[in-house]
Amino acid sequence: MTDKDRLVPDEGLAPASTALPGAAGPLEELTQPPRSQWLDVWDQFKTHRGALIGGILFVAIVASVYLGPFVWDIDPTKINIRARNEGPSLAHPFGTDQLGRDMLARMMAGGQTSVSVGITAMLLALILGSFIGVVAGFFRRLDGPLMRLTDLFLALPLLPLLLVMMLLFREPLNAAFGLEQGIFILIVASIGITSWMPTARIVRGDVLALKEREFVLAARSIGTTNTRIITRHILPNVLSPIMVSATLGIATAIITESALSFLGLGFPPDFPTWGRLLFDATDYLQQYPERVFWPGMAISLTVLSVNYLGDGLRDALDPRIRGR
Repeated sequence: MTDKDRLVPDEGLAPASTALPGAAGPLEELTQPPRSQWLDVWDQFKTHRGALIGGILFVAIVASVYLGPFVWDIDPTKINIRARNEGPSLAHPFGTDQLGRDMLARMMAGGQTSVSVGITAMLLALILGSFIGVVAGFFRRLDGPLMRLTDLFLALPLLPLLLVMMLLFREPLNAAFGLEQGIFILIVASIGITSWMPTARIVRGDVLALKEREFVLAARSIGTTNTRIITRHILPNVLSPIMVSATLGIATAIITESALSFLGLGFPPDFPTWGRLLFDATDYLQQYPERVFWPGMAISLTVLSVNYLGDGLRDALDPRIRGR
């Protein structure tokens, strides 16, 4: 072999970076943007079949109760005595009640109220619980008093406390904001004030571990204020348990509102909620059992879908579980 043959490369061979069309070379791999963490969360969430079905079902329920009245535009408060106590039909797919009101329209109107109460009460409980949990975990001097306050609220019987709050504040709020809006504010405030404790304890535990991490100590060593450490380093890292607690809080709030309405202490009789529809249907359980079935199934499916959704979010947002 001559020197010329040694210098000329074999035409049948190609460099490794161009051997396969579209193959990324080492330089291209280094210049590619890093994979988004939210894509990893979505990939993990998709593997949880129950959470995926629960999320789709919850979105479908919310869309049906809020967008359904634009399609089925029958007034849920319209009384038609001639059509009372009718069974399911094309004119009334869910039948009618004892006053001839369309049950499908009342189910959608009641779903709007129940879901709105659940989401609003969850947000109130989430804000209170996250604030108390972060403050108790970050500031050692406030940890004892705030946790004893949390234990005190946990020791209170929930249902009797809610009943007392309803009896004490119903009339003042109705006089100040009107009947329906006053009851809505009272129920949301009662549920939110009595359900923030689990969120506070979970967030406090995470903050106690996070504030001793290296990045927090480094931020404190360069003179970063406590407020900035909490907002920039602590809160983003406790977002996972907060989001999981939010999904579970919706289910708890919907069940609590349904229980209050079932006991006759929630919204007025002409203002439908799923719990109120269930309460009104108990007197006709033997003659018309479908009236109990529809609101009961709506409550059960909503709570079940939210619980599965929270379970999937917990697995997807936990880096220790992600990838298994």
